[in-house]
Amino acid sequence: MFCSAQSVAMASGTALIYDEEMATHKLLWSDPICDIEVPERLSSSYEQLKSYRLVERCVPVPAREGSEEEILLVHCLEHLEVAKSTQTMNEEELKRVSENYDAFFFHPSTYRCARLAVGATLQLVDAVIAGKVRNGMALVRPPGHHSQRNAANGFCLFNNVAIAAEYAKLKYGLQRILIVDWDVHHGQGIQYIFEEDPSVLYFSWHRYEHQEFWPSLKESDYDAVGRGKGKGFNINLPWNKFDPELVIVSSGYDSGIGDPEGQMNATPEVFAHLTHFLMQLANGKLCVILEGGYHLKSLGESVCMTVKTLLGDPVPQITGEMAPCLSAVESIQNVRAAHKPYWKWLAYEETSFLQNLSTKSHLVKKANSNTSTEHETKITNNNNTVKVERFLELHMKNILFPVPPIKTATTGSEGSEHFLSEHVQLVKEMDKTEIKSLVSGFYADLVKEDKILLPLGSMLAILDKILKKEVCNGIAASPAAALSAAVALRHSVRFGFQRVLCVFVGDMQIIPNTEDGKMLIINICEKEQPGKTSCKHYISLNWKEDAEGNDFFSAVLGFILPVAYSYQPNLTVIAVGPNRSLGISGISLLVALLQGLAESRIIAVIEDTEISLLQSVAKALGGASTPPFGIYVPPTQEKVKKIKALRDQFQQEWKMLQCSVKNGISRN
Repeated sequence: MFCSAQSVAMASGTALIYDEEMATHKLLWSDPICDIEVPERLSSSYEQLKSYRLVERCVPVPAREGSEEEILLVHCLEHLEVAKSTQTMNEEELKRVSENYDAFFFHPSTYRCARLAVGATLQLVDAVIAGKVRNGMALVRPPGHHSQRNAANGFCLFNNVAIAAEYAKLKYGLQRILIVDWDVHHGQGIQYIFEEDPSVLYFSWHRYEHQEFWPSLKESDYDAVGRGKGKGFNINLPWNKFDPELVIVSSGYDSGIGDPEGQMNATPEVFAHLTHFLMQLANGKLCVILEGGYHLKSLGESVCMTVKTLLGDPVPQITGEMAPCLSAVESIQNVRAAHKPYWKWLAYEETSFLQNLSTKSHLVKKANSNTSTEHETKITNNNNTVKVERFLELHMKNILFPVPPIKTATTGSEGSEHFLSEHVQLVKEMDKTEIKSLVSGFYADLVKEDKILLPLGSMLAILDKILKKEVCNGIAASPAAALSAAVALRHSVRFGFQRVLCVFVGDMQIIPNTEDGKMLIINICEKEQPGKTSCKHYISLNWKEDAEGNDFFSAVLGFILPVAYSYQPNLTVIAVGPNRSLGISGISLLVALLQGLAESRIIAVIEDTEISLLQSVAKALGGASTPPFGIYVPPTQEKVKKIKALRDQFQQEWKMLQCSVKNGISRN
């Protein structure tokens, strides 16, 4: 009864679409702007996937040509005819036509390749929506998100993702599609196409540098919120609740470390975390479409991290300091202010625009002000490429780890029959002598009776497998969840784990000492626990879930996840005790999102009377399906104030809580 990445209740598997013919599109003349868009972007990414043995784990889906009718869902006939005419042109003619566009080149095979890119994208949409696979990635060239209705732009001829959204609406009747664009450049083509369409939420984060970074458009800024009925559905930076039926990613990797275009430093595991978040939406229906990325090694590793996550592999921990930079905080604050009129989520936020931005005093210099020669620039880029390749070789060895052979484990203890399925593996239980030896130093006076001792032994048997990395995660039923959680925390620290996160839902009657920082407890309960006040490593979040729906998103995204990411745990304990103040949907949300931390090492301990909850959590841990999060309702003004008070109280200790500035100065 193993739970592999491929065993899924509804749709199973991850599609991978690749056609080497798309590598025939290439630059035939010298052009310092376009010479980074090379065929090897595709072929080297595919070879990297093969080297990690990821290709053989994916479901192969063949590419096809997009039809003219499909291309005309987005583009005008004149644009299609110009592209079609280039198939028989000589080099001089191709160059002349290419010069009509900003940063684009034609080759005799470009039209065919662009149609394959469109068709591959639509093949992925079909496979995901029809339930043949759960999710997938299409490796395509040329990319698409800059192309407009009547013009090629920024290496892009046809807008693959925009065509896919229109196609999904037309063929499947979808009414809510989320497009996430994490390319370092703003996908203005997608924005223009959907800026008046409330059925498509376009969410982009990108470099802007006060209009100094390409495409250097005013409409790439935070105040471009859409037009007409589409107002509020174009977001140039953060996150909102839209409850999409399908998620499509314009997946550019040019913010990756070493990229000559983006000049940013995102390491490959960042894209694993972004993918993991998006997998929780639209019942897991996620289509990832390649856009930019111009450092071949950085691109290949980032593609692999994305596909590994789509396959359900544990997510590597993010390296480096977990604290937002001032410019990011300022950008988020301005976007929240711009979208406040359109989203109930933001209705009670104390949000104002920042006009005096810190970054205005040191704008990025324009390219023509750079005095270095083209030859010197190429030498510098070549040296940087070698350094980054060396760094990535070491970095990937440090962050990658063997995936445990078992994904989700439990024991055959009383109650486990309710959630045993093909997704959960049984592990051997401990005998009484072994249990007593393990818990002798932990609350020994509370574990004398067999009815407490045996469930503790079951939990410890599962936990030991997780600590020894033989199992990824596990679930245990217990008549005393608070005691089991406390023992799990202390045992994990004694085992050698230095940062253990515990999220406890309900009355936590036993709270271990957290002063040494080796444990961080977030207790979600209706009322404060008697005699216990919040401090850095014990935080009480008083929350009662709305009876009409799930308003817990605001607490998870606004407080719990920022604190958890700041802490960077190497194990997560999720426990549900008596008098829980959250419904199954809220707890399922916690389980799903917290799997992005601690290399996905989680043990869930739940009261043995909670049969439905045990079943839901077991499915979420095993990857059987995206858990239902219920109907979203916006938080009340009182709850918004509660989250704000907690953020203000703890943002010095947990830096990821910082999301606003005063008078242009960060609260660091």
